[in-house]
Amino acid sequence: MPDVSAEWYLDLAGVGAGWPAVVRVGAAIATEAVIGVFAVLFLVVWWRARGRDAGVMARALVGPVVTVVAYLVSEAVKGVWREERPCRVLGEVVTVVACPEVGDWSFPSNHATIAGAAAVGLAWSGWRVGFVPAAVAAASRVFVGVHYPHDVVAGLALGAGIGLLVPVVARLVTPVVVRLRAGGAGAVLLGGR
Repeated sequence: MPDVSAEWYLDLAGVGAGWPAVVRVGAAIATEAVIGVFAVLFLVVWWRARGRDAGVMARALVGPVVTVVAYLVSEAVKGVWREERPCRVLGEVVTVVACPEVGDWSFPSNHATIAGAAAVGLAWSGWRVGFVPAAVAAASRVFVGVHYPHDVVAGLALGAGIGLLVPVVARLVTPVVVRLRAGGAGAVLLGGR
């Protein structure tokens, strides 16, 4: 772990732990709830894509799938890298949330990976609003004391990199969307004409 990352972690986690209780509770809720924000944004993108061409719908459908793939890749990297959480390594650090259990590795941040993939997936669907919650998701993981800054930067980069696959996979899915839109439940769910 880079020394600068440990120093920044101590500074940011110290700020978080020193804030009023209402802010700490809000941060603890927000750091988890931001994942739900992405789910809602993906639903809105899907809903809006129902009236548009099959390629737009394909990107709307592929974005969440690629985000799940990014999470799974992040979990695999964690299992290989096996970096202990900073709240465990750096001694008696006061954190906003409890330090995750032993074996719940730190590098890369799953939340940041999901956020990076979701933000890029949403951008491929024409919505760039995902970058704000992605930044909040990443920063909040350091603020609440469960990740080093390099964990969240790596997670954002990993997720964003995997998110770049959205248009490639969407090109493969577009013909399927066209067929499903032809009738039945596919027409209802995917906006058939």
